[in-house]
Amino acid sequence: MAIAPFPLIEMSGPPRERGRQYGSQAADRVGRSVGYYVAQLAASGVAWPRAKALAAEYIPLIERFSPAYLDEMRGIAEGAGVDLEGVVIVNARTEMMFGANKQAEAETDDACTGAIVMPEASRDGRLLHGQNWDWREECVHTGVVLRIRREDGPDVLTFTEAGGLARSGLNAAGIAVTGNFLACDRDYKQQGVPLPLIRRRILEASHFALAIHTLAAVPRSCSSNMMLSDAAGEAINFECAPDELFCVYSEDDLITHANHFVHPAAQAKLRDTYRATSPDSLYRDRRIRKLLMEKRGALTLDDLRDALLDDYGMPYSVCRPPRAMPGGPVSVTAAMILMDAAVGLLQAVPAPYANHTVTEYRLKDKPAGLRKTG
Repeated sequence: MAIAPFPLIEMSGPPRERGRQYGSQAADRVGRSVGYYVAQLAASGVAWPRAKALAAEYIPLIERFSPAYLDEMRGIAEGAGVDLEGVVIVNARTEMMFGANKQAEAETDDACTGAIVMPEASRDGRLLHGQNWDWREECVHTGVVLRIRREDGPDVLTFTEAGGLARSGLNAAGIAVTGNFLACDRDYKQQGVPLPLIRRRILEASHFALAIHTLAAVPRSCSSNMMLSDAAGEAINFECAPDELFCVYSEDDLITHANHFVHPAAQAKLRDTYRATSPDSLYRDRRIRKLLMEKRGALTLDDLRDALLDDYGMPYSVCRPPRAMPGGPVSVTAAMILMDAAVGLLQAVPAPYANHTVTEYRLKDKPAGLRKTG
């Protein structure tokens, strides 16, 4: 069966109107996304009435962080015909699924492998940024790409789960972000802003310094890895504990990262609680670094794509085919995202383990294009 490309959702105007545009254009996918996470919570013993009540507890937190984001989420719910709490669950799914259920975290595989190619290592002297998003098989069919026209800052182009505010993306100022799962013994001991909202705030930044400030200033409930880049030629990988940041810089003009803490201070201060459940993390970042080094100085987005298609150790590979997890979920590489922020280009491949059709999305008005890869 053919795998459909992720739909491009156009959004503009005030936040609530943007949300309505989003929800109405992606109603089917938003409904699937909400339904999936509601079902996952129910499977872990959190039935809908309780899940709805838990989601409602996030609403004041979201409003304090950004009333505009809450308005946009209300609009998504209205446009898609779902409860606001369902949209909140999609945006807070990491915190809700794992915060109160450590066994769920032990059984998850929200992995991801990311890479940044500094300008000195690329063929055209432009910074390149990409990742594989490893998550549940169902989410191959719930992804969307948002093109957000803003009057109060740079336009945004981001891939996310339908109903989410952001995941991986770039903006018109040249800022780009991807995120990988991390876990440590400090997680879920404080209330924090859900990760998609933090990524959206990063993508609304007009300067790299302001994107970094978001990570430094915003409280988080859980660990995550955020790879931030600036098309002007800077990039930093932030290993984020809930209350501390560890900066990993490029080596040989490359940054690669999977799902374990690599900064020496982080390894000394934290207990990495995810490494045991994702042992392949310990070589996935090394695999793509090795492959990229072979063409260092002449790297293109196609080379970055080829590295992210690496199948060494399959199914415990950089590009992951369907693999059953404890408890029943099936983990896959649900999407590959490739970005050249200097030209406002985002490429996406749903289910790259089975599909090599790249869809191109651009910040400027140009229809999305399909092309086959080898």
